[in-house]
Amino acid sequence: MRIRIDLAYDGSEFSGWATQPGLRTVQAELEAALATSLRIPSARVVCAGRTDTGVHARGQVVHVDVDDHVLAGSVGRSRQTPAEALRRRLNGILPPDIKVRRVAEAPAGFDARFSALWRRYAYRIVDDPTRFDPLHRAHVLEWSRRLDVDALNAASDHLLGQHDFAAFCKRREGATTIRTLLDLHWTRDAHGVVEATVRADAFCHSMVRALVGCLLAVGDGRQPVGWPHDVLVRGVRDPAVTVAHAHGLTLEEVAYPDDAELRARAEQTRAKRVAADAHSDATSGAQRGATGEDASDG
Repeated sequence: MRIRIDLAYDGSEFSGWATQPGLRTVQAELEAALATSLRIPSARVVCAGRTDTGVHARGQVVHVDVDDHVLAGSVGRSRQTPAEALRRRLNGILPPDIKVRRVAEAPAGFDARFSALWRRYAYRIVDDPTRFDPLHRAHVLEWSRRLDVDALNAASDHLLGQHDFAAFCKRREGATTIRTLLDLHWTRDAHGVVEATVRADAFCHSMVRALVGCLLAVGDGRQPVGWPHDVLVRGVRDPAVTVAHAHGLTLEEVAYPDDAELRARAEQTRAKRVAADAHSDATSGAQRGATGEDASDG
């Protein structure tokens, strides 16, 4: 049986999502809690998007495969459904900076990573010193210069669509930097918080924070509106682009197709990855083509 788990976490005290020896990570905490809850030696989860050190999540999605009898046997005397009983037990075991919101049997063909259509992140900033709130310091960036939201949106419009975002990604050997940026827009709410909404089929390492850092230079007047697009076209990291701090970034949502289309979506994404790997081998380690499969952190 494949189980879907929706969870949220405060990334402040984690060294990112992925398990790393000797470090506290979200994946390690969740897998340990699953093993305890299900009374099994170990559990292995697959997530929709790996978040980096200090990045938060409200809408992370993972899946885990368990034997039917293991899940049923872990319920004990509870009158709750196995999925609801598992959610309750996980939240009783997990530390307070991780919260499981939902546990359910996954539809046929569901894959938390490969079935996803897109991931949506938000980056939040306060640029007015009179509105700096110490209670929000863990998830909102304080910016000392006033931001022009109209300029931010004008610069962002030129980045939409499918591009090679190598200029905004930390390179990984053999990994593609081609992505489809579906949405990138900025708003200011009634409390003065400036929020960037960033949505794409997938993200490469540090992409969202590099985009935000680049655009902030436009928003506060240090660079012209066309500068981010110029950086994109050059295709190499520009030392003038500062990667924004991790704590302002939150994974808000992961979208999936209708249940009947989950398997086809996963197969389509995997097929693109295989083709990309073959291309990479043929070009002796050159960048892979567009895959959309690498649901990395922002």
